[in-house]
Amino acid sequence: MPHLKNILVIGGAGHVGCALAPKLLEAGYRVRIYDALYFGREGLPSDANLEVLHGDVRDITAVTKAVQGIQAVIHLACISNDPSFELDPSLAKSINYDCFEPAVLACKAAGIERFIYASSSSVYGVSDAPEVREDHPLNPLTDYSKYKGLCEEVLRRHMSERFPVTIIRPATACGYSPRMRLDLAVNLLTNLAVSRRRITVFGGGQMRPNLHVEDMGELYVRLLREPLKKIAGQTFNAGGPNHTVADLARMVKRVVEREFPDKASIAIETSPSDDLRSYHVCSEKIARTIGFVPRRTVEQAIGSVCAAFKAGKLPDSMTDDRYYNVRVMKTLCGREKA
Repeated sequence: MPHLKNILVIGGAGHVGCALAPKLLEAGYRVRIYDALYFGREGLPSDANLEVLHGDVRDITAVTKAVQGIQAVIHLACISNDPSFELDPSLAKSINYDCFEPAVLACKAAGIERFIYASSSSVYGVSDAPEVREDHPLNPLTDYSKYKGLCEEVLRRHMSERFPVTIIRPATACGYSPRMRLDLAVNLLTNLAVSRRRITVFGGGQMRPNLHVEDMGELYVRLLREPLKKIAGQTFNAGGPNHTVADLARMVKRVVEREFPDKASIAIETSPSDDLRSYHVCSEKIARTIGFVPRRTVEQAIGSVCAAFKAGKLPDSMTDDRYYNVRVMKTLCGREKA
């Protein structure tokens, strides 16, 4: 049984959280998840050591209650992609940034022994640097990325020896999770390849790091067990090999044609893109500091999505709103304005 027994995952019912929760339970933790449940809780396991609290991250009174009896917090909660953020920027800011400092202060007051924050590698925006390391200047191109960076600043103001903080800048998640997202680059391309046998690549030359969602889950578990002297006050990039979007499309074509050999070959089309984000992220620091190196490849992530299709886990993959954050957020925005 680990020293830190009771873990709170804020925003733990999402794509990453539903891959993380089983790993925390397998590692012997008692897990409490606090989540608005915009996508339901069906992706979470049933377990006596898992407690799911339905609540809004902006409700600081409820967050304060949720953190009672907890030793470590993993903060994943946010409106998690640019299109969703842009639907209603004021609503998204209220969730991603305005309530962040009050939540941090509630955790600090509760004596949390370890606080892990999921930022994003998108804070780098565009960079021609051959290796973007953690000390690289931030150049966020969107409000989503800007507020990720500002939340990092909040944490640096409040961290101390008694409130140790670790910031992770993960690459884009890919691969199957029980709460599946088909609006993430690799997953989106795989869905198009399987469902339509045609992939449209927007741009193609942009460099993007990716990280299998299972590796991402394992990383957060690992951060709970590492000695604080290694990770307290640290910021880490976390990603696998960097690939261009065009490279990702070619990988998807190759893997999907192998997994579904009885179907037509997959065409790749290229269109212009106004999404200029491109950066070659270096994750040597986290490998050097705690020995974390992703165990899974992008090809394996594509294969995991293909396996989910074969198992019937992704019905109506092109039309069901639950796989697409922006579609669910449109409904949420409508409710907030009503």
